[in-house]
Amino acid sequence: MQQVKKVVIAGGGTAGWVAAAALSKRLKGLIDVVLIESEEIGTVGVGESTVPPVQLFHNLLGIDEQDFMKATDATFKLAISFENWGQTGDQYFHPFGVTGKGSFLTDFQHYYLHGLKQGVDAPFGDYCYELQAAKLHKFGKTEKSVINYAYHLDAGRYARFLRKFSEDLGAVRIEGKIAQVQQHVNGDIRSLVLESGQEITGDLFIDCTGFRALLIEQSLKTGYERWDHWLPCNKAVVVQTELGPTMHPYTRAIAHDSGWQWKIPLQHRVGNGLVYASDYLSDEKAKQRLLDGLEAPALFEPRVLSYQTGRRKKLWNKNCVAIGLSSGFIEPLESTSIFLFMSGIIRLLRLFPFNGVTPALTEEYNQQSITEVEKIRDFIILHYHQTERTDSPFWDYCRTMSIPDTLAHRMELFKESAHAFQTGDEMFRLESWSHVMLGQRLQPQSYHQLVAGLGQGELSRHLQSIRETINAAVDRLPSHRDFLRQYCPSNLS
Repeated sequence: MQQVKKVVIAGGGTAGWVAAAALSKRLKGLIDVVLIESEEIGTVGVGESTVPPVQLFHNLLGIDEQDFMKATDATFKLAISFENWGQTGDQYFHPFGVTGKGSFLTDFQHYYLHGLKQGVDAPFGDYCYELQAAKLHKFGKTEKSVINYAYHLDAGRYARFLRKFSEDLGAVRIEGKIAQVQQHVNGDIRSLVLESGQEITGDLFIDCTGFRALLIEQSLKTGYERWDHWLPCNKAVVVQTELGPTMHPYTRAIAHDSGWQWKIPLQHRVGNGLVYASDYLSDEKAKQRLLDGLEAPALFEPRVLSYQTGRRKKLWNKNCVAIGLSSGFIEPLESTSIFLFMSGIIRLLRLFPFNGVTPALTEEYNQQSITEVEKIRDFIILHYHQTERTDSPFWDYCRTMSIPDTLAHRMELFKESAHAFQTGDEMFRLESWSHVMLGQRLQPQSYHQLVAGLGQGELSRHLQSIRETINAAVDRLPSHRDFLRQYCPSNLS
C-alpha cells in the first residue's frame, strides 16, 4: 500500500477550498496539500444559504466568526419560510431551534396536539424562539443566551476567504486546466497533467470538479444513481438584486406551479433563484417569471444552471474521493450543499488513509456518506410529496408519485401516532420533520396518551408559559440589521 503523504485537490470553488482548509489545518505537518484550479473555469457559486453545523466546521478550523462574516457579506439565518407548499397561500417556517418542551418519553408535538384538542390553538411555531425572532426580523447573541442559526453568505467570497486561510497554512495552489488523468495499472490515479504540460503526482486525489466529475466519473467510471423520479426539478435560473428595505434572518422558499423560488438576503444584495422542472417550464418562461418576482433591480442578466439529482454510486473509489457536486446533488431547497462538502471532508479526516487506501476504509466511508445523503434526500422529497396542490401537472406528479420506503414509513408513523424521530447519523432534527409535516398538512390521527394525564388547566399553563418566555426573550433582541451593523459589518461597507 502506498502511504498518503500528498493530497491533490482537483478544482477550487467552495468545495475545493473547504477541503483544502480542513486538510491544511487539521493535518498540518502530516501531509502536503496541493489544489489545482483555473480562473477560466467558472464555479456554480450560488450556494449562498447554509445550515447550523457550518458553525461546528468553523470551530474545528478555528475560524473567527466576525472575520468570516465581514469577508463574505454574510447575514444570519434562523429559519426557512415555506410559502405556497401545502396549498397556495400557505406559509410556515422550518426553524433551526428547539420547539417547546417535551419529556423523556414524549416529544413536544404530543403536548401541542393534546393542547389543540383542549382548545389551545396557538400555532406550533409559537413555541420556537428562533422562529419568533425570524418573523420579527430580530437577531442577537450573548454569552448567556443560546440561539441556533446558520448563515447566508456570498459563495465566491467564501471560497476566496478559505483560499487565503488554506494558503496561510501551507496549501499550494496551482493555476491551470487539467488536460489528462494518468492512472496506475490497477486503476488508481497517478497524476494530473495540465494543458501547460505540467504533471502533478499525488497519493490521494479529491475530485472537486463539480458536475463534470472529471476524476471520479470521467476517469474512474464510478456510476451515478439518479433521483429525478423523486426530485423532478433539474434547472435553476439565478440573478442578484440590490438590497431591499428589509433584511430578514431567514431564507424564503416560494413554491410556484413548476417548482419554487428562493430569496436570500446578504448585507449588500439579495440572491434570487427560480428552481424548476424543464418538463413543465421552459427556460425563457422561467427567466421571465424570476424577473417578474424580483423586489429590486437586477444586478446582471439571469443565467440558467442545469443539474441532475442523484449521487455517485461510490463517493470514494480507489484513491479518489468526490467532494462537492462531483459526488452528487440533491437540490438547494434545504440548503444542504455546503454542509455536505464539510461533512464529506470531516469524514475523510476521521478515516484518513495515512498508511494507504484499503477496502475497509473506502467501504466505511461510502456507507456512512450514502446513509447521510439518502436521509437528507428523503427530507427534501417530503416537501414535494406532502402537498394538497392540484393546480398544475407538476404538483399532480409530485403528490401522486411513488416515494422511497424509508420516507413512506416516516410519514405513515407521523400520520398514525405523531411520532417523529432522528437517528445519530442524520442532520435534520425531529423538530425539523415535525415542522414540515405539520406545515404541509400531514395531520396526525392520534398522539401519545401519556400527555392526556395532564389536566386542561395544567396543560394550558404549561404551553402559555413556554410562549410567554419566548416572547419576552424575543422582545429584548435588536433588529437583525442593527445587530449586523454592530457585530460584523461587511467589508463592502
